[in-house]
Amino acid sequence: MDANHPSIALDWTNHKTIRLETRKRDGTWVATPVSLVTRADRLFFRTYKQSGKAKRLRNFADVRAAPCTFLGKPTGDAVSGSARLLDERESATTRRLLRRRHPMLHGVLVPLAHRVMRYDTQHYELTLAEAG
Repeated sequence: MDANHPSIALDWTNHKTIRLETRKRDGTWVATPVSLVTRADRLFFRTYKQSGKAKRLRNFADVRAAPCTFLGKPTGDAVSGSARLLDERESATTRRLLRRRHPMLHGVLVPLAHRVMRYDTQHYELTLAEAG
């Protein structure tokens, strides 16, 4: 995370879900709700490699994020930022954090669905600019 903004993640710690917007090749933005976890002023989420958002992130790391309801209705202003794919070691920590914060969803349902569908699970770190 940017050394000039060490406490950015603190604004996001109370939000379990964010509306993550990723950019398509034609420049349009696609919004998807994702579960969020924080650790040491860093933000993380998971998806699967075959998802549209993962494909868009392979082309463009820039994102927009806003707090939202579980179904993706925004509850606050969006801020810009970027997403970085984590390596396996970093992913293990993020997996544990997601399981702890969202026990049923990310402890049981998502891992089971990814196994059954044979999805490759990916974890990302978000770096967001300050709102305002």
